Amino acid sequence: MHIAHVAIWTPDLDRQVAFWQTYFGAEIGEPYHSKRREGFVSRFIKLADTGAEIELMTGPWIDPSEDREASGWDHIAISLGSQRAVDEMAARCKVDGILVSGPRMTGDGYYEAVIATPDGSRVEITS
Repeated sequence: MHIAHVAIWTPDLDRQVAFWQTYFGAEIGEPYHSKRREGFVSRFIKLADTGAEIELMTGPWIDPSEDREASGWDHIAISLGSQRAVDEMAARCKVDGILVSGPRMTGDGYYEAVIATPDGSRVEITS
C-alpha cells in the first residue's frame, strides 16, 4: 500500500504549477477540465526522483482570503536528502521571500525548514 497522491486547492493554478516546478523540479501534467463540474481544473505534478504526485485543483468557488488554519491537513514534508540541500533551498527561498522558518533540528528529530506556497500552504523541507 502507498499514497497515490495528495491534492491541494488553489485559486491560482498557474502560480502553484510554477512554484512546484521552480523549487522541486516537478514534472507538470496537462490540465484536466471537468465536464461534470463547471470551472474545475486540475493538473497533476510529479516530484523529481520520487514518483510522488500532487494534484493541484482550482475552481471559481475557491476563496483566497479564507483563514489557512482549520481542521484537516496542515503541511506536506519533502525530504531533500541532506542538511546541505535544506540549507541551500532555505537560503534561496529566503531571498525569494517564501521562507517561513529557517533550518533547525526539531524536537521530533528532523532537520527542516518551512517554506510557503503562493497560497500560503506550508511545505517542510527536510534532510
